[in-house]
Amino acid sequence: MQVNEAVRISDLKRKLDDLFDLAGKKVLSIEASWDASRGTPVFTVGGTYATRGWTEWTQGFRFGCSILQFEASGDEQFLAIGRKGTLERMASHLTHTGVHDHGFNTLSTYGNLRRLMREGMIREDAWERHFYELGLKASGAVQAARWTAIRNGKGYIPSFNGPHSLFSDTIRSCRALGVGHQLGHVLMGENDRVISLLERLVHHADTTARFNVYYGEGRDAYDVRGRVAHESIFNLNDGNYRCPSTQQGYSPFSTWTRGLAWIVTGYAELLEFLEVLSDAELDVYGGRAGIRAFMLKAARATADFYIDQAAAADGIPYWDTGAPGLAQMGDWQERPADPYNTCEPVDSSAAAIAAQGLYRLGKYLGGEAGARYRQAALTVADTLFAPPYLSKDEGHQGLILHSIYHRPNGWDHVQPGQAVPNGESSMWGDYHAMELALLLMREMDGKPYMTFFDQA
Repeated sequence: MQVNEAVRISDLKRKLDDLFDLAGKKVLSIEASWDASRGTPVFTVGGTYATRGWTEWTQGFRFGCSILQFEASGDEQFLAIGRKGTLERMASHLTHTGVHDHGFNTLSTYGNLRRLMREGMIREDAWERHFYELGLKASGAVQAARWTAIRNGKGYIPSFNGPHSLFSDTIRSCRALGVGHQLGHVLMGENDRVISLLERLVHHADTTARFNVYYGEGRDAYDVRGRVAHESIFNLNDGNYRCPSTQQGYSPFSTWTRGLAWIVTGYAELLEFLEVLSDAELDVYGGRAGIRAFMLKAARATADFYIDQAAAADGIPYWDTGAPGLAQMGDWQERPADPYNTCEPVDSSAAAIAAQGLYRLGKYLGGEAGARYRQAALTVADTLFAPPYLSKDEGHQGLILHSIYHRPNGWDHVQPGQAVPNGESSMWGDYHAMELALLLMREMDGKPYMTFFDQA
């Protein structure tokens, strides 16, 4: 991508204002039309949100969008939607033992509501805060209980595919374990064994960095620094790693760009989290220096790969770096992404997720070391928060257009006259665009830096 060195957060003010003005209307449109008996809205078809059964991993994003809209606008109707939805619809997600998605569902609802109460935007109420905190504790422990041990004595939180499967996505679900640990919670196992949520966070992060991220160190014939495998497969009989795989990407030896984005943002957030933990907490798991080293190595490698190899000139990636149609598009990296091309779809949701990680990594590193990442994030935001990505059509329920869900399965809507999916939105794309916009808005306004964890 061509990083814009000149763009500043202040230059985005009008775009941020426009985004939240549109977002409020779209949240209300979904609220007015959605039939809860259909399940959870996942992506749009012809501009209207529809469901798609796989797992209910987008429920928290739906209500999370309302909560973020309240934070941005101060309009109490959005807080009411978010609170009501959390109370009535999110309890089952807290105790869902079959998924790797807790950090998505519970941090966007219980976590955001608790954060806003701590910040004073929601009136302090001790019992309401206890409700949010109990939910977060339960979610962190349930997620930590989903565990596969491997040969080196560590392990990982397996995906919904089963205990053999490690997804890159789950690195951002580690936030659920982090918050639970900060709240003083643990997982109680057989014979009253006390299992640390922080231990499982560190071990999962280490396993993901070791097996799902590549560093150009000769691991295999496709070992390019920063490349990400969506999935790693382990032999459950002996705990050994077997091979890379993918569910939503083109191949195990290319990079599905949303998986790449989860890694960029997941490790950037965990690096921030390390800063509020004591040396004593981290010494048990190898010490601050060692943990920081593997997290920073993964974060910088994948952030560089996003900038240098995954994104088009304007910061928006196509859905997979190995997608076969890219070869027909010539020097696609030298031009802005074209969502209306005839070869391969872009994935704006990957851009929304990755931009937050790029900004956080840049801020974490600071100074000249972080400048490239911060400017890359602002370059992506500058593109994403305007047409053809920002949906200004009030009849379209999506906020950010040209998002892709599952290209191999053919789940994404192809509009009449188009060769590839485009013009549609996803609940995770909209949520992460709003989260990115709010992070930048708070920075612009001089408000406290937004994190998933308690800073003091």
